[in-house]
Amino acid sequence: MKKILVAYATNAGSTVQVAQTVAEEIAKGNVQVDVLPIDQIHSIEMYDAVVLGAPMIMGWHRGALGFLKKHRNAFRKIPLAVFVTAMSLTKTGETIVSGVPIIVDEKLPKPPIIDGKLNWRERYARIPNYAKPIVSAIAPAKPVNIAFFGGCLQYGRLQWWAVLFALVIVQAQAGDKRNWAAIRAWAADLPLAFDRARPSE
Repeated sequence: MKKILVAYATNAGSTVQVAQTVAEEIAKGNVQVDVLPIDQIHSIEMYDAVVLGAPMIMGWHRGALGFLKKHRNAFRKIPLAVFVTAMSLTKTGETIVSGVPIIVDEKLPKPPIIDGKLNWRERYARIPNYAKPIVSAIAPAKPVNIAFFGGCLQYGRLQWWAVLFALVIVQAQAGDKRNWAAIRAWAADLPLAFDRARPSE
């Protein structure tokens, strides 16, 4: 039986629920799945594939980027898929960034206020701005894909600096944007995506 790791980093706890949902869907394919926070993972060598998820606040979660860099060499042999939760995403139409397929919950991105002209917040919330640091963290390996889903923002559960950034820079409204159907659909396709990406022996 194949063994897949669903690893996660979180700011306020909502990403844990996404990780658990992803794991539940993968496990339907007769796959053993472990769900663990990144600070409890010391090695990934025993897994056939890895899913890593984390939220976007001031850039993607630093701990998640650190996890990718730490296991960069292992990801040359072990397929990786990444999910990002965000409250703001600008609709600019990218489907590939640095050679990596991008999957986006269609309910998440918003078109620019002025067609053809992005303001500072809209430029910041573009898919390439979010995805390129993730791709760079494990280069020359590449994730099989990077998925973007709506997150859950509760100001009372965040550090003050994260609240300030979300309010002033991202201008995100508190609430729950998680689209469970989109999350489950993506997760259900992962075992096949991993099989296609796994290096031949």
